[in-house]
Amino acid sequence: MSSSLKLRPPFRVEHVGSLVRPRELYDQRVLLEQGKCAREDILAAEDAAVAHVVKLQRDLGLGTITDGEMRREVYFEGVFNKLQGMTDLPHRPMTEFKSYLPHVKILTAMGLTEFPSCYCSGKIKRTESFYVDHFKALKSIVPPEDVNRIKVNMCPPTWMHQRHGSDLTYDPAVYKSDDEYFDDLGIAYRAEIKELYDLGCRNIQLDDPTFCYFCNDQTMEEMEQAGVDHEALLDTYIRAINLCTLDRPQDLNIGLHMCRGNYRGGVHFTEGGYHRIAVKLFKTMDVDTFYLEYDTERAGDFSPLKYLPPNRVAVLGLVTTKNPKLEDPEVLKARIHEAAEVVANGVPPRSKEAALNQLCISPQCGFASVWQGNPVTEEDEKQKLLLLINVAKEVWQ
Repeated sequence: MSSSLKLRPPFRVEHVGSLVRPRELYDQRVLLEQGKCAREDILAAEDAAVAHVVKLQRDLGLGTITDGEMRREVYFEGVFNKLQGMTDLPHRPMTEFKSYLPHVKILTAMGLTEFPSCYCSGKIKRTESFYVDHFKALKSIVPPEDVNRIKVNMCPPTWMHQRHGSDLTYDPAVYKSDDEYFDDLGIAYRAEIKELYDLGCRNIQLDDPTFCYFCNDQTMEEMEQAGVDHEALLDTYIRAINLCTLDRPQDLNIGLHMCRGNYRGGVHFTEGGYHRIAVKLFKTMDVDTFYLEYDTERAGDFSPLKYLPPNRVAVLGLVTTKNPKLEDPEVLKARIHEAAEVVANGVPPRSKEAALNQLCISPQCGFASVWQGNPVTEEDEKQKLLLLINVAKEVWQ
């Protein structure tokens, strides 16, 4: 683990990644889904949408700038479907997804009998980039002094494995163990990260709801019933992340975002506080920033923050993206100070000022993790972000 705190003061407020699609792009996506246009027909609308949301973020004064995931159908698109060795399975049976996972339960309850996924049928190799072209396009429309504010969001290495487990993720004739599988995935991710870094990227965020499943008591019980050692699996997934971040440059900030689900209409999948995973998470996960969902009671209290090391940053997701109601700024300020007190009295103890310097604030998740988005408008989105900015000015003035 690197030892220095990588927090940059202008990054006190961020948004997590995805933003509401502008109407033109939204309408084009509808046509694409209906089969009334081709993928290339919406490229111009995507370019215009990226330029629009970049201006929005710069005008608001947010710490980081993303492309709002305007070029994606869903947040995890663009990694596994590009890896050599992965076979796309657009109609994979729900019986091949792990039934103890909360989102699998919901999809099954919706009547789905199959769902798009993939299967590792050969050795994993990165033969094309994931998001390099997206970064280059974003870099071309921001001033040179803002390039270091660009953040690239990407799907985590755990994504397919958490869906299908050790028995249905990869061909046992190709990989004999989870370690072998994640070793090669780590090589692929590090190559992507290096290329992004060489082009000027200094902020990468891995979006991983997997870890919040380990916070759910019922899920843990059902994993045990299925014969899954969830503590060993948690260790495996932490190792998978650490393989991706291994030997990264000192000035590259890598964050891990954990949420409890953000499907169409802002649907959540799971619940449970971070206390079950906090020690392992904060002590052994080799990332610089933890993006933590804290907008509702289902996320638990701040007590797990007592394990936050002095050289790590926690971004508190205090504002919901799931509805347009604005949070009370006084409540938000009180919650920030409450979290800072927990960090200050943690292990090891530190001053309240030092603890506050380890905290940032954000919405709890993206505003549109899938292209259809949550039940909020762009104006709602702006008001939520402005609320965070104004609160931050008062807390960290």
